[in-house]
Amino acid sequence: MAVSSSGIVAGLTAAALATVGYLAHRAAETVPAGLGRAQAGVSPAVGAPRAPQVKRDPAALPVDSGKGARVVYSLRGDRVWLVGGDETVTRTFEVDPSVVDPAPGSYTVTSRSNAVTGSDGVPVEHVVRFTSVDGVVIGFSAAVDGSTAAPDPKVRTGGIRESRADGDAMWTFATIGRKVVVVR
Repeated sequence: MAVSSSGIVAGLTAAALATVGYLAHRAAETVPAGLGRAQAGVSPAVGAPRAPQVKRDPAALPVDSGKGARVVYSLRGDRVWLVGGDETVTRTFEVDPSVVDPAPGSYTVTSRSNAVTGSDGVPVEHVVRFTSVDGVVIGFSAAVDGSTAAPDPKVRTGGIRESRADGDAMWTFATIGRKVVVVR
């Protein structure tokens, strides 16, 4: 009786599965008790080494922040990065957030003003605007007097405050049409 090639393949497959099953069973019988399983009521010995914690550099550019020349603004980190077209961070700095936050996403610089009075009544310079939320304009600015006081939480403002030196850098970098990426 002739055996077809599909019969041979089926036989070899069954033999391979049986072998793998047998080897898995033998391996399970030789595993030391508790290996790889949490044991209730058992804590690590005092002085036992812990796995090293990887600490993220708070000034590191967020991974999912886009590509190309852009301004990156982190809502959680209250930090800005100015990123060149070659993906090099040319400057990073902390900011004081506004009361109203923009949604995470990609925007472009829509308007700029050299000097105005902010919505909180503070004279500001180097205003770089990129969106609005429910009628509140959102943008970066520096107080002329150099202050970075936290905004009054009862007043809906959109000014993300930076130092005067950082405001100068933002003004030079963030021209009309420049991409602004907001991340959590």
